Amino acid sequence: MSQLDSYRFDGSRKLSLKKLPTNSKKDGVDKEKILARTEKNQEKIFALQDKLYAEGKEGLLIILQARDAAGKDSTIRHVMGGVNPQGVQVYSYKQPSKEELAHDYLWRCNRNLPARGMIAIFNRSYYEDVLVVKVHKLYKTYKMAARCLKGKDFIKKRYQHIRSYEEYLYDNSYRVLKIFLNVSEEKQKERFLERMNLPEKNWKFSGSDMSERELWQDYNKAYEDAVNETATPDSPWYVIPADQKWYSRYLVSEAILEVLEKINPQYPQISAQEKEKFPQYKAQLLGEKTEEAK
Repeated sequence: MSQLDSYRFDGSRKLSLKKLPTNSKKDGVDKEKILARTEKNQEKIFALQDKLYAEGKEGLLIILQARDAAGKDSTIRHVMGGVNPQGVQVYSYKQPSKEELAHDYLWRCNRNLPARGMIAIFNRSYYEDVLVVKVHKLYKTYKMAARCLKGKDFIKKRYQHIRSYEEYLYDNSYRVLKIFLNVSEEKQKERFLERMNLPEKNWKFSGSDMSERELWQDYNKAYEDAVNETATPDSPWYVIPADQKWYSRYLVSEAILEVLEKINPQYPQISAQEKEKFPQYKAQLLGEKTEEAK
């Protein structure tokens, strides 16, 4: 069993965050070896992404969820930094705008789905509606018909919607890869202090980060419920230890590589008739006199 297997949730077992490590100690890995493996994974991801783009048969949606300071942005930059930017799009979802709140909650994400052959990375996503919305009971402020705002039923139906939506995407030739970066309370504290102590990182810290931190256990329950209610074999969750960025980046690269290998994209093959014309085309090109040659 690979290291990644112990962090995969596909509906066959329940997630309990207190039973999962947030660092690499349990796996007993060597940092230098992991860094080398990450680099090799990046090379493989680049090669497969090029084929995915050329073939244009399947799209890949990567969803990144995490608490503040878990390293979402740096994970995206590091793991996907070597791929062709023409085939990858990144979208960050903040607090919904007035326009977004006037639509169904899947609307703002759905319009950013990648074309087949492309990869889209969602930094936060429609899962916010069963995370922060659940924890703060924000649905009570929604301008919706009373029949839609029935407490526990509201969140329960959201889980159902998400499962159906991801099944719909899978049936339309999309893969959905869902990653939760699982940072510890102690490591978040350390990173918050660093953000306040280093002037160049001050902009990353907000007073709201502290109020959200006070709801740690509430978010634990929300994340566990979200994973347990929406993890399926076709759209699994990966709950990745995030206290050591070098290790979380490795596991994320493993998860991305794994799904790309399952897709197994291939470069399109041209017809035999067209290939027979290659010698003619080559001769034509070799016989040309370009402006530079003249």
